[in-house]
Amino acid sequence: MKRLAGLTTLALIISSTSGCGWLWGEDGYFRDRGSDYLTARQTAPMQLPADVHSKPLDPLLPIPQQVATENVEGEYDVPRPQALQVQADASEYSLQKSGASRWIVAQRVPAEVWPVARQFYESNGFRIASERPQTGEFTTDWQRFEDLSPAMARRLSTRVSGSTPDAETRVRVRIEPGVQRNTSEIFVVSAERPAGSTADVAFTEKSINESLDAALLDEMLVSMARSTEQGGSVSLLAARDYDAPSRVSMSQDGNGNPILNLSSDFDRAWSGVGRSLDSADVRIDDLNRSLGVYYINLAEGAKSKEEKPGFFSSLFGSEPDQEEIDARAERYQVRLTTVGDSVQVSVEKDANTVAPEDVSRKILGLIQDNLG
Repeated sequence: MKRLAGLTTLALIISSTSGCGWLWGEDGYFRDRGSDYLTARQTAPMQLPADVHSKPLDPLLPIPQQVATENVEGEYDVPRPQALQVQADASEYSLQKSGASRWIVAQRVPAEVWPVARQFYESNGFRIASERPQTGEFTTDWQRFEDLSPAMARRLSTRVSGSTPDAETRVRVRIEPGVQRNTSEIFVVSAERPAGSTADVAFTEKSINESLDAALLDEMLVSMARSTEQGGSVSLLAARDYDAPSRVSMSQDGNGNPILNLSSDFDRAWSGVGRSLDSADVRIDDLNRSLGVYYINLAEGAKSKEEKPGFFSSLFGSEPDQEEIDARAERYQVRLTTVGDSVQVSVEKDANTVAPEDVSRKILGLIQDNLG
């Protein structure tokens, strides 16, 4: 029936548009507007008050260079626009500055940035002393420049000023979710102590050696950008360890409903639960991070970003329509709630009704199995 309706609709479209000047003609709704710009007139630039300072702006829609003369009349075949030229400095990683503060912004989620940042330090001779993937932070051991790789030692010795000769340095790297979705921010701060000292010098919020921190950020930026250009891969195991809570346990709330306890902060728990649902092939129809809710549909598989049916496939019924999807849907809400230093995950039918126990255990079990 659906296919018959599709054929009927297509036949009506063809019949109604055949020979209809009001639709395709010179005065039609879908007329060719390729030559309209020939009648456009240039206006005077906008004038700003004398006491206002402005920055030069690049034109958003520059005039095509193929136009030979402004006196062209009649029909004109607008040439296909040239492919955009990617700027040489365009990268997934960029350096940001605000006053004395410097950090790197990555167009990737923290779980993907974590193994790349960690690999940079290990490859250049830094020894990782401690790491906490659940908080996006790792610290290097106390080392002198000469303990690092020769290339890194040479570059740091050349750029860094203010360091005591033979002083020992350690570095703390912190990776946080960025302001924009699916981005990360990388912060670096160093600590220094005299050679031979055993004092455990604490990290400070403000850098005590800005030239060293700036040099490390610059080296990281170049290395990460080069890795992207060369098609560097991301360790999926390291990425999964990043947002995996240190402890995961199933228990019950005060009313006997199943809950999943995650020993993690909310950011990592949110990332880990979302990744787990996707790994378990559970479709996420929507999400609301401020409420801590994933809206899922158990009747459908995980939705791919490329899952967009074409016009004719949807017209002739090869893809289910929204009415069919709604008819067979099994929709639930996976809610994350911060409780002290951990996060509890529960399953609800809606905002006022908990899900059946067997359904809750099934969904929470899938999340638990794909977290570790």
